[in-house]
Amino acid sequence: MKKIVTIGGGTGHYALLRGLKNYDVDLTAIVSVFDDGGSTGKLRTEFGMLAPGDIRNCLVALSHEADIMELAALFEYRYDESLESHNLGNLILKALQDIKGDMAGAIKAAAKILRIKGRVLPVSVDPSHLRARTDSGRLLRSQVEVSYPDHPDGKERITEVWLEPKAHIHGASAMAVREADLIVICPGCLYGSVVPNFLVAGMAEALKKSAARKAYVCNLVTKQGTYGFAVKDFVREIARFSGVQPDAVIFNTLRPSQDVVDKYNSEVSGFVEPDISGLEDGVARGAELLKEHDLGGKRVVRHDPERLARMVMDLL
Repeated sequence: MKKIVTIGGGTGHYALLRGLKNYDVDLTAIVSVFDDGGSTGKLRTEFGMLAPGDIRNCLVALSHEADIMELAALFEYRYDESLESHNLGNLILKALQDIKGDMAGAIKAAAKILRIKGRVLPVSVDPSHLRARTDSGRLLRSQVEVSYPDHPDGKERITEVWLEPKAHIHGASAMAVREADLIVICPGCLYGSVVPNFLVAGMAEALKKSAARKAYVCNLVTKQGTYGFAVKDFVREIARFSGVQPDAVIFNTLRPSQDVVDKYNSEVSGFVEPDISGLEDGVARGAELLKEHDLGGKRVVRHDPERLARMVMDLL
């Protein structure tokens, strides 16, 4: 059975896993654990635990939806302000960590409860925090600030990203990378969710030693910190931080509706232009991967899980 390893965090990782779990492959999701916003941030501050948010999302994405839809929904349930808006799945992972002794054990236990297809691994089990610096010299002191630099015009660029203190790759994650047939770097917040995986000591070495084909799935839209980025710009940053040039780059070619464009423009975000100049022949693979959804009365875009998974499977 072919081994696919996905690396990332956020909604893009979730969409890809939802599609890939329907194929007969050995699937491992490696997840960033340096988030510090919302419920996750409160749990990190109060209990010093690894960030559970993206881990929870990946566990739910890989769960057997037909059999345990209610249980998966339970993991996604969020309390109101009376319980500090905590996500129940995060609290369950906290309880399992207390029972099992560490987050790696908690994830294994949650995976059994949710009957997931594949496995989810933290990129590191070392507590650390994300830091970055912008082209104006401004220091960003948390994952939330890195993800949302909050510059007046949104056009400030991030030039440096690092972890404090140093974190080392989780042993099981390093082994999964080395043994993979295909490694897929997922779409997601570039500097806040994706790049942090490559800042972990040992990840770059594991990627270079792996004989796996490396693929990158590009984002659908930009955000603060990546304002004006085209596909080629995302690929450049992935190569810079990971130390490897992707063998394949999957990107979307379908433009969203004007309502969606206006919504994202109001947030200083925009459509990622399918500019692939500079990429070698045969590397870039474009397709209509964008789907629009109504979320809380607003139109948002996400990757189509089925179409994206088919493109990834074609790489095998």
